[in-house]
Amino acid sequence: QVQLVESGGGLVQAGGSLRLSCAASGLTFTSYVMGWFRQAPGKEREFVAAIRRSGGNTYYADSVKGRSTISKDNAKNTVYLQMNSLKPEDTAVYYCAGDRQYRDYVSQVPSQYAYWGQGTQVTVSS
Repeated sequence: QVQLVESGGGLVQAGGSLRLSCAASGLTFTSYVMGWFRQAPGKEREFVAAIRRSGGNTYYADSVKGRSTISKDNAKNTVYLQMNSLKPEDTAVYYCAGDRQYRDYVSQVPSQYAYWGQGTQVTVSS
């Protein structure tokens, strides 16, 4: 079955960096748009970043643009999220997700992603 397993979260001071990883199995990795989402306590899950199947195009939420980079290694079936200049408001559980539908846009809507990992906690202290 499809499995997405995130890692790399942790506690970091404001201004620090983290690199999240998401290892995928049970799917044809290159057939999926891969996304990162996050959910803070009491808030809805929100889009962070996404990358097209080929890895050639990337998309970011305004809140992380310029501070984060999404990338993927198709040979390793892994997608990454490098986050720099972290802020306390980045504190959340971060999830990776896979969208298998072929669309003429990259979705930022959680419900359009079919597969999800269990999440990894990112805590940024001030």
